[in-house]
Amino acid sequence: MEWNDRGIVLTSRTHGETGLVVSLLTRDHGRHAGFVPGGISRKARPIWQSGNLVEVEWRARLAEQLGNFTGELREPYAARALDDAVELAGLAAACAVVDAALPEREPHPAMFDGFHAFLTALGHPGWPVVYVRLELGLLQELGFGLDLEKCAVSGKTDDLAYVSPKTGRAVSRSAAEPYKGKLLVLPPFLSTGGLPENDGDLLQGLDLAGYFLERHVFWPHNKPLPPARSRFMEALPR
Repeated sequence: MEWNDRGIVLTSRTHGETGLVVSLLTRDHGRHAGFVPGGISRKARPIWQSGNLVEVEWRARLAEQLGNFTGELREPYAARALDDAVELAGLAAACAVVDAALPEREPHPAMFDGFHAFLTALGHPGWPVVYVRLELGLLQELGFGLDLEKCAVSGKTDDLAYVSPKTGRAVSRSAAEPYKGKLLVLPPFLSTGGLPENDGDLLQGLDLAGYFLERHVFWPHNKPLPPARSRFMEALPR
């Protein structure tokens, strides 16, 4: 069996003396692992860095086998992030979260497109916002999307300020007044678009996405959020 696809490198680890086991987010075949013979060589290793976009071929005798990858580098996003510690931390976090959250070999083309959009945003103002929206998109793809367009109580579409931790639905400031201490903060940029007004808004967006990722995706499997995500949040300006 064999197929060709585009893939974003999520993780790679050595296997044997000269090989790598690589996990990719492919557009048409989902999160998919494969063995790269000779992957630790000086020529091949730069291709399989987390965050790179590659063109790959996968081959195996049986569909359920690990199979082998061969590939060519299309966009070296990993190298482009090396000069900025925060960008590098964000890239590592995105790769780790997606690799840990998505089921294997289940196509999620919208997730691939969203991840690619995040990669192209690196180096530009507002890229952390794209990261937050990537995590919200991941929740959506897994069936746990948040409803941030209108108030769950009144149906209003303006002045949305909180999110119910139980339902994931937005609540307006006035409707939330009696029990706002039990709600999660919704930073304005997630309901109105645009960029955060300050670093605090960005961190609130990450806290919001992280809460629902933990609750719906990681805790049911007795797993914490990947440490790379915590390191990313620690690297962000306060």
